[in-house]
Amino acid sequence: MLEIKNLHAAYGRLAALKGVDIHVPAGSIVFVVGPNGAGKSTLLKSIAGVVKPAEGSIDFEGVRINGRPPERLCRDGLVLVPEGRHIFGTLTVEENLKLAMSARKNKAEAATDLAQALDAFPILRERYQGAAGYLSGGEQQQLAIARAMLLRPRLLMIDEPSLGLAPLVIDQVYDKLRMLNASGMTLLVVEQSTARVMDLATHVYVLRNGKVALDCEARQIGDGRALENAYFGYETTAEAEAA
Repeated sequence: MLEIKNLHAAYGRLAALKGVDIHVPAGSIVFVVGPNGAGKSTLLKSIAGVVKPAEGSIDFEGVRINGRPPERLCRDGLVLVPEGRHIFGTLTVEENLKLAMSARKNKAEAATDLAQALDAFPILRERYQGAAGYLSGGEQQQLAIARAMLLRPRLLMIDEPSLGLAPLVIDQVYDKLRMLNASGMTLLVVEQSTARVMDLATHVYVLRNGKVALDCEARQIGDGRALENAYFGYETTAEAEAA
């Protein structure tokens, strides 16, 4: 579904991505993990058209999308839930959701999607007329994901869904992501923490210093040592001996 090859991106002279290759098959949950400053958010912003890559290719469903504006990519089914959620706190939950539906031409279809989103996130139905700013962090994250669902994504990208949340709330958010994937939605999730990766991911990439340090299927991670080594930049025994 998504194929990224030799992707480079920079902020002025500061290189953020240095030849990144990523593959996201349809129906999968792919995780990109890594320490702070590894280039994870820049990767998602490059895919979403917010950051212009300096080099490399981004293909979505077999079509090159480099240079397309974010609003067109969103209409094409490539939707980003940004880090920090970015909901409208002074608006109600209803108003936040209906803003996402405003560009939909088929109103009956949009209403059906709204009902399904509220079924998927029942807390939003309970808080429907309340100001979104009064929601807890986990509830705001659910609102951000539900709002993205109303755009009918074929690929949903989520940046740091666990950021600032308590462990129990993180579990609830990840249960929702598992449910969305089980319904057929393809997910690309960026996280700083590796805690829940092996439980949910089908494929894992570790990004470090703007480069892919690990690329493997989740079932191949085993005891997690390779994931830890790539994340923290530790040398494996073989690498140490070779040096």
